[in-house]
Order: sequence, then C-alpha cells, then structure tokens
Amino acid sequence: MTSTGYQTLLDCRRRSRYLRQHGFTIDQIAIILALDHPASPLRLYRHAAGLTAAQTVDAFHRLADITGAGLRESRLYDHETWPQTGRRPSVHTLHLLARIYGTQPAHLLTPAMLATYTPRDQHSLRQGNR
Repeated sequence: MTSTGYQTLLDCRRRSRYLRQHGFTIDQIAIILALDHPASPLRLYRHAAGLTAAQTVDAFHRLADITGAGLRESRLYDHETWPQTGRRPSVHTLHLLARIYGTQPAHLLTPAMLATYTPRDQHSLRQGNR
C-alpha cells in the first residue's frame, strides 16, 4: 500500500470509528466516505470497516475454511479497481466480502457493475448473504 493509500485508510478508520460511535451504519459510512474518496464501493466498504487488505484477506480465509475459497491481497486490489482495471470479483467472493464488511453483496458494486453479472447472479447478490 502506498503511503497515500495508507493515510487514506487511517483517515477513513478515524472517521468510520467516529461515525459508528454516533450510530451510523456501515452502509451510511461508505456513502459518506465516497464524498471525499473517489474509489470503488468495494474499496470504500473495506475502508469503512477500517480494514487493511491483509486483514481482509485473513478474515476471508477464516470464512473460506468453510467454503474452500482463497484470496490474495493482489487479487483483492484487482477486484477493488475493476472495471477500470483489475478483475471482476466472483459472486461467491462478493458474498464473503459482504459478510466481512457487514453489508449486502450488491452494495459492493455500482449499478453499472452489477449489470455485468447474469440475471441469476444479480438476484443472488441482491438477496444478500447466504
């Protein structure tokens, strides 16, 4: 993570902690962070949760023990920069990340990003965590 990226994460952690203390939900916090940080919803939710990429990957692997999925930090960054660059996350990955961040899978995507998934996958993402 660049020093600028790390400073952004620290700022987001501070703001997120303050907002949670005042009763804001993770979804509301991600929307507020988006006002100052032009990033994908997936990255904004990670920042709203106050997690580094390494912490997210560790939490993913704890959940994945049950499901058998895997994730590397570099792939998480790829998912966070998609669709401009990077790689589109699978539906299963979005479900696990949503559990980690405390939100619904569809919230991790913009409407345009969600539209790139099949109708069945869109339904699964809108239905929430399994």
